[in-house]
Amino acid sequence: MTAKTVAVIGLGYIGLPTAAILATNGVKVVGVDVSDRHVDAVNRGEVPFVEPDLATHVAGAVSQGMLSAQKETPKASTYIVAVPTPFKDGYEADLSYIDAATDAIIPQLEGGELLILESTSPPGATVHMAQRVLQARPDLSLDGSNDRPLVQFAHCPERVLPGRVMIELVTNDRIIGGLTPEAAERARDLYETFCRAELHLTDATTAEMAKLTENSFRDVNIAFANELSIIAERLEINVFELIDLANKHPRVNILQPGPGVGGHCIAVDPWFIVSAAPEEARLIRTAREVNDHKPEVVLGKVAARADRYKEPVIAALGLAFKPDIDDLRESPALEITKQLAQRHPEARILAVEPNIDELPPALNALDNVTLEPTAEAIRQADIIVLLVDHREFKHVDRRLLAEKALIDTRGVWR
Repeated sequence: MTAKTVAVIGLGYIGLPTAAILATNGVKVVGVDVSDRHVDAVNRGEVPFVEPDLATHVAGAVSQGMLSAQKETPKASTYIVAVPTPFKDGYEADLSYIDAATDAIIPQLEGGELLILESTSPPGATVHMAQRVLQARPDLSLDGSNDRPLVQFAHCPERVLPGRVMIELVTNDRIIGGLTPEAAERARDLYETFCRAELHLTDATTAEMAKLTENSFRDVNIAFANELSIIAERLEINVFELIDLANKHPRVNILQPGPGVGGHCIAVDPWFIVSAAPEEARLIRTAREVNDHKPEVVLGKVAARADRYKEPVIAALGLAFKPDIDDLRESPALEITKQLAQRHPEARILAVEPNIDELPPALNALDNVTLEPTAEAIRQADIIVLLVDHREFKHVDRRLLAEKALIDTRGVWR
């Protein structure tokens, strides 16, 4: 197995698509995950979450014997680590998932393997992984006393958009950072099997910082739009019309405001930069604070309308962090819905998320929240809060909204 096998550690929103695209391009892949649900789904040729075109790749790769899944880490020639990297209190990166994946790889190493960290990580995480391996296995270090090849380490951050992952894995440029030039070149050779765009080689720390920089740039621009929406509300201006007009200028491209920022990348990555350079990252920190505060602004608007009802019925349209997917990670819509239920125990909260079949744990424990179809929630609601611009909400019959209190955070019904 070792000679030509890639082990992908973590079969989530990035790991499974990466495993599938490699497998459909002729690479033998073993996926590893702690979740029985994910492992069993993959081995059946199915996918455990919504991502367009992924099911076709997985089914084909499994049927051809190129992709399988298991809970134990196997021997392989290359390991791709694609596990979560959340932050701890104080916004310091939590590397425990990376450490656990690395510790499971260490006993399988024989020398000559390539370890690729795909997880979005703070500067220095790839070095941290390498140090952990070589401290546990000094026999794999080249110090002149043995002839085993040095285990190589690289960082290759994903740069894809949920909902377009299978397209963008192929079409987006890729940044590949190695702790050594050989590591970067070996990683490039692997990603060339499926990536048709340019592959840019650099060092690992620069690659780590590049991914964080991309998402921090977007976060700052979203913060400008969100802050503008708060100012426009104070001045009784329609912020969506305002932005449309301002964007008529050929050198202005303001993004659209929303109820906050979600997802594992933009809502998290800027904090890794702030944590690495807290005194210098002033603008990045402020942007994060603006975006983190936006859900409170939305909750305040709902509270002002809920006070008019003894037992209000509130429809929260959308729980995902972006349109037309089922990804709830760091979703401001999910947090807003949870806070509505907790702050208004007298209210009935009708959660609407067309891309899931059951309430997530964060809401399932709350007695006053139910998951409802779009039309039924709108029919029952006194107050409608549009939090995510799913396609289903864009096509709602506007006559159903008559005499409802509307809070449209995405400008869909303006």
